[in-house]
Formats: sequence, C-alpha cells, structure tokens
Amino acid sequence: MNDASNIDTYSLSIMTDRNQALAATVYRPKDATKKAIMMAPATGIKRHFYHNFATYLAESGFGVLTFDNEGIGESLSTDLAKCSASLISWGRHDMPAVLDALQDEFPDASYHLIGHSAGGQLIGLMPNYQAIGSVFNVACSSGRIKNMGMPYKLKAMGFMDAFIPFTNLTLGYTPSDKIGMGEPLPRGVARQWREWCNGAGYIKTAFGRSIHTHFYDELSMPALWLGFSDDDIANSENMDDMIRVFTKMPVEKRFLDPEDFGLNHIGHMRYFSSKTNIKAPQLWQMAVTWLHDQP
Repeated sequence: MNDASNIDTYSLSIMTDRNQALAATVYRPKDATKKAIMMAPATGIKRHFYHNFATYLAESGFGVLTFDNEGIGESLSTDLAKCSASLISWGRHDMPAVLDALQDEFPDASYHLIGHSAGGQLIGLMPNYQAIGSVFNVACSSGRIKNMGMPYKLKAMGFMDAFIPFTNLTLGYTPSDKIGMGEPLPRGVARQWREWCNGAGYIKTAFGRSIHTHFYDELSMPALWLGFSDDDIANSENMDDMIRVFTKMPVEKRFLDPEDFGLNHIGHMRYFSSKTNIKAPQLWQMAVTWLHDQP
C-alpha cells in the first residue's frame, strides 16, 4: 500500500439530468489507474463519512469518486423543504450522473460500485448500469421493519410511522439528524424510505406503482454483500429480502460476527470507520481483494 502522498484528491461538481449539481470528491492515484470505484452512500450520509475508506482504496491503487446525493450535504442547493429529491431520483438521476463522471475521470479503467445501504439498493434504477463490472455492498438490505428484532423494531416503527409523517407535514422535511439518523432528509426521500421499509423487498413495493421502468431483473455482474450480526437494520433476513429483488445477480453473501474480528460493534455504519480498520484491517482488505479479483 502506497503512502497517501501518492494520491491527488480534489473536488468535482457533477450535473445531473435534473439540472442539479452534486458535490463530489475524486481520489486519484498518481500511478496509472486500471480500476475505478463509485462509492454510493447510505441514506442521508455525506461523502466525507467515506473519506478514510476512499483514501485507503486509492492508496491501494484504485480511483475513487465519492458524492453527496441531491439534498444532502453540499448537494443541497435550496431550502430543504423545497427540495424535490426522492430515493427514486437518487437512483435514476444522481447515481447515473456520478457513474458517467467516474468514466470521464478515469477513461481507461474498468468501473465498480461499492454501495452502503441505500447505495446498493438503488443500483437497479440506473439506466447505465452496464458500465459497472462488479458490486461490493455493505449493510445492504430491504430494511423491512417486520423482520427487525425488538427493541429496535419499536424504535424503527416510531421513526418511520410517526416521526417522518409528522415532520414532513409540519416542516416540509425530516430532521433525521435530530435522532442520530444522518443528515436531514428531503420529504420525498423520507416518504419513500418509510413506504419501502414497511413492505417486502424494499423498492419492489414500488414496482408498477411509482416505478414503471427498472433494471433489477437485468443486473448480472458479480456481487459480494457484507453484513454483520449486530446490524439491527441489515439483518440476515433483510439482506436475503433485498438480494431476491436482483433476480439475475450472482451474489456471494458474507454475514459476519464482529467478535470474530476482535470488535465489540460494527452494526450498520462502522465498517467504514478508520478505528474498525485499525483493529480489524482484514475487513477493508476484503474490499481490496474483491476488487483485485474482478476483471
């Protein structure tokens, strides 16, 4: 692994076909880049959260692009209550624009996607998905409330079925940051999040209703899905519930116990923590090994 001084890091503005500018960061190894990675974030998570992980990947020789979805972080260009972004627009407009930008930045590379939670759930909405050579998903699942264990299930029900509708109605958005759930969310994002987590197959609940065109039954690139036994959201049952939506994707599922790596907790978020990498470097190495093994 090379020293971080062998990486160029710079900001990028990406325009979507909704005429929305997305804030992004490029991590470019100074040596020739043969593989480039789109880091697709979880719901309401800013790109800086993935900085240490992206740096690690770039030190390992991969080009990386991180970004804020419309309405999140530096990609919020209006009053949040006026933001019309949704989970569907993130998958159909934001993520394809970012993949196009990745190809522009690294024209001689192959392209791969690392998805965290929603970042892996939404890839079946991308019309340019065929450019993606492989997928590495972390904590990606349907998030179905029915499959969650107690007492977290009660917390999720309170957030989804009370907090989201009430704040959307009174504020015009969901201040999820107030209860430790990432950045404040555009109302359309929060509303769809609630609807999909209350049904089986997450986004599958919208097929034929708000989603009439998708590619979930076409994606066939190799994929590795990582989950953790202490993740209240992406538990094993919910991972399987989401994997079933990708009918042609050859998925290798690894469901891991943090204690096997000397860790007390990984859950839904801490895979990307630099502290996790210090204590259990083999976890981040899984991503590097997977990517090295892809064409």
